Amino acid sequence: MPILEERSRPGSASRGDVRDLSLAEAGRARIAWANSYMPVLTQISERFSKSQPLRGVRIGACLHVTTETANLMLALKAGGAQLALCASNPLSTQDDVAAALCEYDIPTFSIKGEDHDTYYRHIESVIATKPQMTMDDGCDLVTTIFTKHSDLLADMIGGCEETTTGVIRLRAMQKEGVLPYPVIAVNNALTKHMFDNRYGTGQSTLDGIIRATNVLLAGRTVVVVGYGWCGRGIASRAAGLGAHVIVTEIDPRKAIEATMDGYRVMSIAQAAKRGDVFVTVTGNYHVIRGEHFAAMKDGAIVCNSGHFNDELDLEAIAKMSVGKNQPRPFVEQFEMKDGRRVCILAQGRLINLAAGEGHPAAVMDMSFANQALAAAYLADQHGELEKNVYDVPLEIDEEVAKLKLQSLGISIDSLTPEQQKYMASWSEGT
Repeated sequence: MPILEERSRPGSASRGDVRDLSLAEAGRARIAWANSYMPVLTQISERFSKSQPLRGVRIGACLHVTTETANLMLALKAGGAQLALCASNPLSTQDDVAAALCEYDIPTFSIKGEDHDTYYRHIESVIATKPQMTMDDGCDLVTTIFTKHSDLLADMIGGCEETTTGVIRLRAMQKEGVLPYPVIAVNNALTKHMFDNRYGTGQSTLDGIIRATNVLLAGRTVVVVGYGWCGRGIASRAAGLGAHVIVTEIDPRKAIEATMDGYRVMSIAQAAKRGDVFVTVTGNYHVIRGEHFAAMKDGAIVCNSGHFNDELDLEAIAKMSVGKNQPRPFVEQFEMKDGRRVCILAQGRLINLAAGEGHPAAVMDMSFANQALAAAYLADQHGELEKNVYDVPLEIDEEVAKLKLQSLGISIDSLTPEQQKYMASWSEGT
């Protein structure tokens, strides 16, 4: 039986700021559907309801407000946490889910399509609950607390960070000596980045592109900008759909890997002339710029699946164009002086969440299991931690993998005593 059916039915709407509370019923149904594909998080939620590892801990979360995130919030609540949630991207919210979470007495401040000011007002609403622990996807909550609410830092237990971009920002803070409290880089768990980033981003990015454009990828040239775990996944899935894949990279080791994986590798300047569809997944700034837009084919489609939309130089294309129209939702078509048209999807924001539903629940099951267990670890061990960025403890990473295998009905081998002895010895030779 899904764990949601065992929870108390939602009561009166809790405070929050969502589009429409009447959407809650649809949101509840979709949350329950996602839950049926999240057996690991379900087991952890059941465990949490008994052990209460987060009893009384105030958690402020800035995450993509999706059905999968809702199940994470409900697991944390089962563990005794007091929660407040806002969106980590203006276009990633599922409004029915946000409404349902308010009815589950989890204050949620999130509206799909909210403007810049509303986005940060919602972050401030979460901060107003005086969180003792942060749960971030992109580090906006941490940096806002650090720069504007230093009075809250004395009571902080720690934080968790979900995505690569956020970990990069946190490590920069640590390097400068300003990281305000210990943070666990959930993204760095093997059961997160190797599956969520590769299989989740790979599938959901192409899903978002296809939903936004209805483009046929077979026979098209897809340019993947960046060959980290997300880039690997996108390239693999695009090739599986029959696309010709080009990879651009700055790391010579990853460039060699992409070449050996069967993709053409070249600079973005070269790829700009050849691509039909471009996807950025670098976590860096202006990786597609004005000179690249100027070289693109008529009808080129450009999107981003990294956390921030500044992977694309959107100011440059706006200045270069002589007109713009919106032929479909999430598609802006810029007309150039020479008559070419270049399409930007979802305002350059995360295409998989803006135009699609984000990662499938089955893969977020592992990511959010890591989040939940990392939060419990912080609550228990924060007194022993310095103000550093920490990887997820190996025992948590391995436990998530074991639970996932069990849920799939898969058994694996273990070392025999003789094998353990052999692995610990140096005396055996040729």
